[in-house]
Amino acid sequence: MDIVLRNNLILITTGFETLNSQWMKEFLNQHTRGMLFLPKAVLVFRNETLKDVREEFIRKLSKFHARTHDFNHEFFLRSMLKYGTQPIKIELDKMEEPEIIKVHLYAYDKNTVLISLDSPNAWVTNYLRSQLEVYVERGTDISMVIDVSAYKAKARLEKALNKRHILHYQIQYTYDNHFMSKLYSDFANFSFGDLAKADELEEKKEFYTILECPVGASQDALKKSYKKLTKVYHPDKIIHEAPHMVQHYTQKFQLLREAYEALRVING
Repeated sequence: MDIVLRNNLILITTGFETLNSQWMKEFLNQHTRGMLFLPKAVLVFRNETLKDVREEFIRKLSKFHARTHDFNHEFFLRSMLKYGTQPIKIELDKMEEPEIIKVHLYAYDKNTVLISLDSPNAWVTNYLRSQLEVYVERGTDISMVIDVSAYKAKARLEKALNKRHILHYQIQYTYDNHFMSKLYSDFANFSFGDLAKADELEEKKEFYTILECPVGASQDALKKSYKKLTKVYHPDKIIHEAPHMVQHYTQKFQLLREAYEALRVING
C-alpha cells in the first residue's frame, strides 16, 4: 500500500485484497451515497454526518500503513488528519483480470423494475445503490426493487446502467424481450417489440442517456439538459487541471454535442 497526501485529496494505492478487508469495506459501505465509482478506483467524498467514522478509518489506515512499511505512525497520522475534509481516492495498484458479473433486469410494469444478481457482490450492489438509492423501494444483498414511475427515475436508471466497469468487475446486464416495451409503454411511437430495430433503439437509448433524459423526452427537455451539461463539462472550465481530466471533459463535451445533434434529427 502507498499513501500520497495531495492538495486536493488523499490517494491510496493498494491491492484488491486490502480493498476487500473488513475495516475497509465497512468504511466504504457507510459512504455509498458519497462515492464515485471508477474503472480502477473509488472516490469517497466528505460526509459531515460521518465525520467520526472517517476519522476512525484514517487512524486504522495509518496504523495499517505503518505496520506494512515498519515505521511509527503517529507523525503520519497527524499529517493525514489535516486532510480530514478532502476526498479519499482508493485506487488499485494493478488491473486484475476482469471478472464478469451478470445483473438481471426485470420490469414488472412501466413503474417498477427489479435488479438482481446471481450471488452477492458488495461492490456492484453499492454502485447501483449509490446511483439509485433515492428510488429503491426495498432490497436484499442480491436484489433491489426500483420505483421508476417518474421520468427522472428512468433517466437515472439509464445513466446507471450505462457504466459497465466497476473496479475490476465487468457488468453484463441481461433482460428479456418485454423489458423495454413494459418500461417505455408510454411512448407508442417506439416499436420496442420489433427485434429488427433493436440496434437502432440501443443507439437512441444511449443518446438519451448521455443527455441524462428519459427516452422520448421532448425537444425542450433535451435542449435544456444539453445546455446545462455543456456548461458543466466545457473543457475551458478545467483548462488548468491534470491532462487526463481535460481529456475526459473534452470527450464528454463532444459526446453531448453528438447526442444532441443526433436526437434533433431523429425527433425533428
